[in-house]
Amino acid sequence: MKKQLFLAIFLIIGIFEIQAQKTTYYLVRHAEKDTSVAGSTMMHANPPLSEKGMQRANRLASILEKEQIDYIFSTNFLRTISTAKPVATIKGQPILFYEPNKKLAFADSIQQAPFVGKTILIVGHSNTIPPLVNTLLKTNKYQNLNDNEYGFIYKLTLEKGQVKDTIITY
Repeated sequence: MKKQLFLAIFLIIGIFEIQAQKTTYYLVRHAEKDTSVAGSTMMHANPPLSEKGMQRANRLASILEKEQIDYIFSTNFLRTISTAKPVATIKGQPILFYEPNKKLAFADSIQQAPFVGKTILIVGHSNTIPPLVNTLLKTNKYQNLNDNEYGFIYKLTLEKGQVKDTIITY
């Protein structure tokens, strides 16, 4: 009986410790893509960033330079990888890949160990980042971005079972 009581107390303490940890997510759409590349406007194209996009990616790195970034996730496209790369270089972190069409599984995984209590950068697309933000918030607050909308950082902070969201423009 003492053993079961001790185990129950241990589990309860562990749950409260996880809830007390602060987890921060920075979610961004990739920077401007190069639409001059042949076929870049086609549905399945994989264009690189434009010069303006590279400047925005470097600005993102400058903004996040003082933040502790523990994990960096990107979809496996040139424009998202190139947006994440300056941050990864500054932080000395690898870029990990996720499947944008599996947002529920991805959202669930980044709310588990080893990501709890960490700071995570996630780079995606105009039609994947707002839905991922909504999934983490457990509400339908944000709409997909228009094709010409760039420069929004969705910052989510989870602490003590509460979620706070803000948008930073850059």
